[in-house]
Amino acid sequence: MTESYYSTEYGKMHLSSIEKFYESEEGQALKGKINLIFTSPPFPLKRKKSYGNFNGIDYLTWMKYVSTILSEFLTEDGSIVIEMGNAWECGQPTFSTLPIEALLEFKRSSNLYLCQEFIHHNPSRLPTPIEWVNKRRIRVKDSFTRIWWLSKCTNPKANNRKILVPYSKSMKKLLSTTNYNSGLRPSEHVIGSSSFNNDNGGAIPSNVLIASNTSAKDLYLDYCKSYNLPIHPARMAKEIPEFFIRFLTEKNDLVLDPFSGSNTTGFVAEQLGRNWVSIEENTSYFEGSKGRFSNIFMAE
Repeated sequence: MTESYYSTEYGKMHLSSIEKFYESEEGQALKGKINLIFTSPPFPLKRKKSYGNFNGIDYLTWMKYVSTILSEFLTEDGSIVIEMGNAWECGQPTFSTLPIEALLEFKRSSNLYLCQEFIHHNPSRLPTPIEWVNKRRIRVKDSFTRIWWLSKCTNPKANNRKILVPYSKSMKKLLSTTNYNSGLRPSEHVIGSSSFNNDNGGAIPSNVLIASNTSAKDLYLDYCKSYNLPIHPARMAKEIPEFFIRFLTEKNDLVLDPFSGSNTTGFVAEQLGRNWVSIEENTSYFEGSKGRFSNIFMAE
């Protein structure tokens, strides 16, 4: 018999829908205690997927409800980070505006602030839609998703010093010079003589995140194959939740993923020493997610 949850040192994974979890005693106890909600809900695709998805007005109505209940979990300085993929109109080579409408509905329904928009570029994504990209050659492949960082307040907890990236060769050269060309630029910005001569330990990253999920062998995949469990078709690249968990939380903060799938968010939070709660209503994906913690859950 499948258990309704499993737990690790830092977190707990629930077999449930977000709606049922919200109504539960444990869900009610988490109101106002989550520092970061990081999630990728089912996209509003035209074709029904095995992991479940709505479409049209049903999707917008559902997103509105999800937004209202998720915002209740947040601390006052907490954040919601939501990834939304693109969709195409059925039978024609035109983009659907439904994903953007869903993001706007998610923001409006709970009076959230949009702190910043990010783009997740997956350079290894397969060229889709096949009909318009591969066969008719009238479109280019769709290789990005939008990520919106939202919050209850205008100044939620955040620190970009935690997500610095290595300096480029040119920046390292610039740091070593004492003759920086300061002064007025054509853009009308005035650059001070010491503006680019301070080594801050790394460069501030941009809001374009590049990450692929092309691994053919890892603990999760091995576990699913060993126990004949379906591999989740929309797994998140680990670099994406890691970026936001580092950026928007501190150790021992609490992270929630209400549509956790293979539980990448919980796994990354565990590695970073954050407490976490994950929710997944598909039994097969719930069972497969144990593979991310296979040192605990491998059968004897």
